[in-house]
Amino acid sequence: MPHLRPPAFSPGFTAFIWGLVFGAFIILGLLAIGISRPTAVLFGVAAGFGIFFFVRLTGTDQLRR
Repeated sequence: MPHLRPPAFSPGFTAFIWGLVFGAFIILGLLAIGISRPTAVLFGVAAGFGIFFFVRLTGTDQLRR
């Protein structure tokens, strides 16, 4: 029986998924509390970009010596 392991994803793809998921979460949260749709989308997209860059720049593990 072969040993299964999860696929390897690039750090950029992982950061994109984090930004996409949390951006959508922010949009849905803002819509749930009654913020207008254009404002919610604007803040959600801006937050998604910010999260993407934050995770991309700081999200990788440090290599051990």
